[in-house]
Amino acid sequence: MWHALPIAGLVLIFVVGTLRSINLGILSLAATFIVGTLLTRESVAEMYRGFPVDLLILLVGVTHLFGIAASNGTIERLVGAAAARVRGRRALIPWIVFAIAAVPTMAGALGSAAAALLAPIALRLAERCSLDRRMIGLMVLHGSACGNFSPLNALGAIVLQGAARGGLEVSAPAVFLANVGYNVVLGAAIFIWFGGFQLGKRDGPQPSIAVEDSPTPIVTTRAVHAATIAALLLVAVLALGFGWSIGFVALLAAAALHVLFPQSSQGAERRIPWDVVLLVCGIVTYVSALQRAGTVDAIGSGLVALDAPLLSALLICVVGAMTSAFASSAGILGAMIVLAAPFMAQGAVNVTGLVIALAISATVVDSSPFSTAGALIVANTAVAERTVVYRGLLAWAAVMVITAPLATWLLFVVLP
Repeated sequence: MWHALPIAGLVLIFVVGTLRSINLGILSLAATFIVGTLLTRESVAEMYRGFPVDLLILLVGVTHLFGIAASNGTIERLVGAAAARVRGRRALIPWIVFAIAAVPTMAGALGSAAAALLAPIALRLAERCSLDRRMIGLMVLHGSACGNFSPLNALGAIVLQGAARGGLEVSAPAVFLANVGYNVVLGAAIFIWFGGFQLGKRDGPQPSIAVEDSPTPIVTTRAVHAATIAALLLVAVLALGFGWSIGFVALLAAAALHVLFPQSSQGAERRIPWDVVLLVCGIVTYVSALQRAGTVDAIGSGLVALDAPLLSALLICVVGAMTSAFASSAGILGAMIVLAAPFMAQGAVNVTGLVIALAISATVVDSSPFSTAGALIVANTAVAERTVVYRGLLAWAAVMVITAPLATWLLFVVLP
């Protein structure tokens, strides 16, 4: 029963963070120390193990690189060219962003990589074309989610291999196509909810969130723009094509641009959203403490032991969605598939259907601002808009946590 205490701590973090103007990351790091000291008796070194250094490098590296690209005017130039091509067809922009975001993940990249590369330009294009930044951010996230379970993607391999180790047969095409279909439907819902059908009917700017006053870009030469674009392309190729760490490669490219063109890169480090970095890293550190304490496994094992197959299947999806909103989708999927394998092997529910429901439930919540991809959207949003976008993603993720387990359970477990 003591596992209820760390869960209560997570709830308390959000309650206090809502009632008081304090970064949730600070509360989460403090709670990690309390749990580690009083409940699990961990050393400080063991507590450090949960700190997501990879996420820190990713957020800092990508936002610094694109901060340089924004400071020297390269982003404005790219966005201006894209806006000129779109002209009056603003309603197409969200779907173009959605489709482009799906390509890297279908080719094998993680969703965070697609979001890291596309989010800065997509959000600036939304600003230029007076589109709701929440809509564009969510289209990036769910577009990239379409490729999560392609034959080339690591998440697909995690799910299928985990099922195979449990002696289960799962249809890979069914998992892939069901995930694509579900995210396309979510994309349509996002488009409609944020007024997508009205975009083509308005000649003037669409009312949107307030835009941060951008500093006048430093006058730069064509060589600076060319070098910056080359750096962005090189980062994309090395990260997506060769699997290099996108955070480290982005830091290397940013350092090179800063050394070569110091004047045009001035102030770029101030664009790193340290408040977002602290928020996400703190939450992830605390959830990692819960995983080390066995809280997640204890909840999963308790659900599997229930003598009600359909209810167990639903609750497995609920736990997968709630946990994945704050932690690694890959880690949660790997753990939940293994935990649920004995239950699925009993044959009381459709195996492929439950795997589909769990896979979708655990990944559509990556729209949460506490996930890597969601954090990248918030981090690349203008400061004046960041709170609104953060709250928009948080509200949408809460809807996903509630609706995805129930909807996928009905569609893929109960109805077949």
